[in-house]
Amino acid sequence: MSTRLLTLAILFLLIIGFSFSGQAQRSNRNSLAAVTMPQADSPKLVVGIVIDQMRYDYLTRFWDDYGDGGFKRMVNEGFNCKNNHFSYAPTYTGPGHASVYSGTTPAMHGIISNSWYDKNTKKPVYCAGDENVKPLGSNGIEGQMSPHRMNVTTVTDQLRLHTQNNGKVIAVALKDRGAVLPGGHMANAAYWFHGSSAGNWISSSFYMDKLPDWVLQYNASKEVEKYKKPWNTFKNIGSYQESGPDNTAYESAFNGEAAPVFPHNVPALWEANDSFELLKFTPYGNSITTDFALAAVEGEQLGKDQHTDFLAISYSSTDYIGHKFGANSKEVQDTYVWLDNDLERLFTALDSEVGVGEYTVFLTADHGAVHVPAYLADNNVPAGYISSAALRGELTKFLQFKYGNTALLENISNNQIFLDHDAVANLGIKQEEIQEAIAQEIISYPSIFRVYTASQMMRNAYADGIPRILQNGFHQKRSGDVLFMFDPANISYPRTGSTHGSPLTYDTHVPLIFFGKGVRKGATYERTRIADIAPTVSSLLGIAFPSGATGNPINSVLK
Repeated sequence: MSTRLLTLAILFLLIIGFSFSGQAQRSNRNSLAAVTMPQADSPKLVVGIVIDQMRYDYLTRFWDDYGDGGFKRMVNEGFNCKNNHFSYAPTYTGPGHASVYSGTTPAMHGIISNSWYDKNTKKPVYCAGDENVKPLGSNGIEGQMSPHRMNVTTVTDQLRLHTQNNGKVIAVALKDRGAVLPGGHMANAAYWFHGSSAGNWISSSFYMDKLPDWVLQYNASKEVEKYKKPWNTFKNIGSYQESGPDNTAYESAFNGEAAPVFPHNVPALWEANDSFELLKFTPYGNSITTDFALAAVEGEQLGKDQHTDFLAISYSSTDYIGHKFGANSKEVQDTYVWLDNDLERLFTALDSEVGVGEYTVFLTADHGAVHVPAYLADNNVPAGYISSAALRGELTKFLQFKYGNTALLENISNNQIFLDHDAVANLGIKQEEIQEAIAQEIISYPSIFRVYTASQMMRNAYADGIPRILQNGFHQKRSGDVLFMFDPANISYPRTGSTHGSPLTYDTHVPLIFFGKGVRKGATYERTRIADIAPTVSSLLGIAFPSGATGNPINSVLK
């Protein structure tokens, strides 16, 4: 064969080879696209459950007392994130709910506490308060609520946007902030419980012009009144070996009660404890929430069409009871056993109304809780109490001594110090200079563990540890000039009951369980964050992430 013919033959073979290679690559790309394109197989209903003040160890500590259909069903059939944490402080209810549903932290979503000092109006503001809306179902400020102070969208907002408002979003909680913030800006409705002498579920004109008929009928039925009964333990109190004695110095009794012991005679204590408000401090508050959530499923026909709906439930009684009786009390243990029964009741109803395997649930908490410091101290664990008034007094003395002006101090709240910037400027002092002087002063005070200035928060990008957690909770426009942290297990609180708010693990480590359609069965000890929840749910639904999301989908959760 001549050289010319050989060259032509080689060129022909190369052309054929490239042609087949290109076809193969296109074929592979098409096959890959067919595999990875999202399928229209979303759950009919997503149920988000936030349990107020649930430490992670309440899941493991009380495990043997739980039935098979509540917490255990979620763990055994779903995916358990065992090392799940909040990545910011302060760890309170408002920021917790906002973070779960927005997929970010207070530095982005702006809900820096339940209430905070507003530097513009020079007065405290409430995270869900809105004087521009009208109450529905009540005549007072308890109904003037909206999410207008939250700066970003939520996963519930994104569902509404994705479905052209066809997917319904209903949020339910005893606490207004536990419903308003999860519902987001576009919820069909958020409902919260007005106790006192009313005992009704209410809302605001932010969501609708009037309460739906099914809500009016529910309130008129007086269904809540069946819970005006003694609070007895769900199981024999002798079986509750995972908590302390029934009567301790670390608990507080109800008004009119001789001691904080079972049974708590709710009817006899009714008037002295503000009537229906008393039910919030019993497991019956969670049962009332479950009853109303199930009424919402029926009344709104959730999970009944081709568009995914979202039901956000927050269980608030766990927090009221934890604050009153403490993390090691028989009351807290019994409350979680009652709640486990309510969860089983919820899931059983959803199996029937929506269909087994047709809904998806996530369960987490808005924060944990510290053991009562007096109890810890009695067991040789370093712990204590701090007087906020004494701290303010010492700081006022310092400002008078150093600058001759106590008016420089405007407010101390949420472990933050707010200065009068105009007064500081009039003295010719730089903001950074006075912040640093105050930081150097208060770090010398007893029980103050860490101090950071706003200038440090804005100038540095902390990678991890306490500084990073505080920075995630620092909002440049809303937070104070100096941030401080108490010693571990030191709190500014009465000597009975548990509280929360710190960046330490007893407040940051909370459950996170996914269960239902689209969720793998399994568990992980890898660290996950509260901010990962909304991106995970968004990925499951194939919708856009919330606008300020900084978390990531938890890959191991999703099928």
